[in-house]
Amino acid sequence: MNLLLPLGSLLLCSALAAAQDPGSARPDAATAPRPATGQSPRAGGAAPSDDAFRYGSPPTLAPGTTEPQMWPAADAEGWAKPVLIPWQRTFDDALEVSKKSGAPVLVCVNMDGEIASEHFAGVRYRDPATAKALEPYVCVIASVYRHTTRDYDEAGRRVHCPRFGTVTCAEHIANEVELYAKYFEGKRISPRHIMLGLEGTKQYDVYYSWDTQTVFTAFAKGVEGWPPPTQLARDGMSMPERASSADIVDRIAVEQTYQSGDHGQRVAILRSVIANRAVNQNDILRMAIFDLDLECARLARAALAQSESEGAIDVIAEALKVPLDATERAQLVAAAERLGEQFPRARTLAALHRGLGMNSSKISGSVDVSVSATEYAASVQTRGEAIEARPKDPVLMLDFAESLLARAGEGRADARLNRALLEDARIQLEDAAKLGLDTWRLHATLAAALDQLGQSGRAMEHALNAVEGGMWGAGNSEVAATDAVKVRVLALFAQARQEAIRKAYREKSKWPPEWLADINAAYGKLAAHPLVSEDNLVSYYDFLNWLGGTRRAGATLDDALAKFPESAVLHDRLRGRLLWEKGPAELEREYSKRVAAPNASPQESWFAGYASLVAAENFRRRKEPAAALAAYGRGIELYERNHGAVPEGRDVCDHFIALAHAGLARVQLERGDLQAATDAMLAAFQRRTASTGTMDGLDITPGMTALMLKSILAEKQATELSSRLNVAMDALDPALFAEPDFARQRGR
Repeated sequence: MNLLLPLGSLLLCSALAAAQDPGSARPDAATAPRPATGQSPRAGGAAPSDDAFRYGSPPTLAPGTTEPQMWPAADAEGWAKPVLIPWQRTFDDALEVSKKSGAPVLVCVNMDGEIASEHFAGVRYRDPATAKALEPYVCVIASVYRHTTRDYDEAGRRVHCPRFGTVTCAEHIANEVELYAKYFEGKRISPRHIMLGLEGTKQYDVYYSWDTQTVFTAFAKGVEGWPPPTQLARDGMSMPERASSADIVDRIAVEQTYQSGDHGQRVAILRSVIANRAVNQNDILRMAIFDLDLECARLARAALAQSESEGAIDVIAEALKVPLDATERAQLVAAAERLGEQFPRARTLAALHRGLGMNSSKISGSVDVSVSATEYAASVQTRGEAIEARPKDPVLMLDFAESLLARAGEGRADARLNRALLEDARIQLEDAAKLGLDTWRLHATLAAALDQLGQSGRAMEHALNAVEGGMWGAGNSEVAATDAVKVRVLALFAQARQEAIRKAYREKSKWPPEWLADINAAYGKLAAHPLVSEDNLVSYYDFLNWLGGTRRAGATLDDALAKFPESAVLHDRLRGRLLWEKGPAELEREYSKRVAAPNASPQESWFAGYASLVAAENFRRRKEPAAALAAYGRGIELYERNHGAVPEGRDVCDHFIALAHAGLARVQLERGDLQAATDAMLAAFQRRTASTGTMDGLDITPGMTALMLKSILAEKQATELSSRLNVAMDALDPALFAEPDFARQRGR
């Protein structure tokens, strides 16, 4: 058995899918948005920007100089050093601090994997000399890559990005999106440094420079003639007073005091936050709602009920996840509704919590009778004769169409005959409608036929008409539909409601909470039905997650996996959920439990192996090399185990074992262990050479790692290791070491 995994976050096949080429597969650890275009300043010899030339960049790399020499990568010890640049959390904060201090804003753009960006992130931004050079600026970092699975821990405390420090991954991703729209001129380029004056206009935009000195010259020349920035007042100020500042230094100080302070200090800070709402302190409120101190939690909820900031929406959502006094819950939902006048997300949150507590008036639990599809299919001849005798009888047309639909659903005929049966059913139903028939049965049957003919938009319209026409109503006395029609119409009805909610969100318009009650009722019936599909349940899970109904979504996913334990798409969602809620270590622990469970599927070891590779990549993002090495090792062991359990899947297992060995090589290379890196690289080639050109979840191919290792071995004059690696690489197709097709491998 072979499993094909995708290039993005969604697994495209079930665990029992037919074999496909594993060369197009890679782990899906990354969930952040990816750059739309290639960003490497070295690719194709791109010319430096005008400002880069102005500040001294040569037109090309100096002769005799290699890229690793110009932009040396940080080793594990270097990555362990703290980031020394005090990044402001948001661009709005940066503008506010710039306004008060008179200092210009410096926008720093960075990306993962690009050699100069890696140098700035791992070396320069952790260097005291760089921090000194940037003191005249108010700094903001922008990057689309996520380096932690979540931005807050289970106690509501910030989880800082290990690559940049002081900001969360969500913050530097949001900065990139905002700054791209305002200043990047449609180009995602990295590394890039943009100076903005006090009016927000560009003073310089340096990118594609062929040295690092150009960037530092820009830092210095850019502020020549500027008056020294005004130091923000802090001396003698209490922490509650400093809570009115948006500056990162003050934010960190106030939050640390809240975390370590006593009850009195916490209450004083919270009362200051409530009194001074010009600067939002949502991170303090987030910590407070998780606080075991009941007064602090109550004050935080009171502050949230008065909040005017968009950032409060997410904190309100967290507060509403736990049991609350009815009055407090009503106040928070009302706050969401008030914020919804400006921010559609808040309107959605309010409708979510109103809708989850409502019953659907459209779908009753009392009507659950089905008719036999086999009986309908067998009667197609009889019903056809009846329609010949009375060709203008719309009820007979409906009867005949139901039989045609049931016959097509038997799956005995070839695809062309099935389509012909569906088309005949559609024609009969549309003719019956033209003759005035307008019942839920007609709309339900037409919805099922159109859906199978690929006309999902029209199918959803008729599914809405069927349900709103009483198909599932308590007073329904018509003949019931077949199970196949019922399940399809319920799924279409739910999808139609979901599309309506998404449309309302995009258009920033209100939507009735009853729509969510309808969706819950539809999926409640679907989940209990034997014909429910994994796609039905994934659709519900994704929608609840999108809305923010994470508790209901989690329960839905657990139930779905119990029904479909070998569903690749459901395991994809489980990995994402575990990473977000608990992190990579807990991801592996959860899959260890699943593998050890009684009656575990033979494929559970495959999914566990994949989870270990995803965990390893997340550990690498977090700069935890020892944990990454151990996770890769466990992944290899689990894939070896799967070889024995499911022999037909050996090739795909070998593919991911090869990627794991290449991951080990990359980590060992970054740690400076050239012997271990070479051994692991050779093991990757030996396991499956065809995987050498495939990107992993960090957009790095084994071939890219091999080229880097080759360069460093030559530089270090490690003759014996160089010889072994060169012999192995020379035996492979050179195309495997070419720059990967990023668009194809990301599934675009």
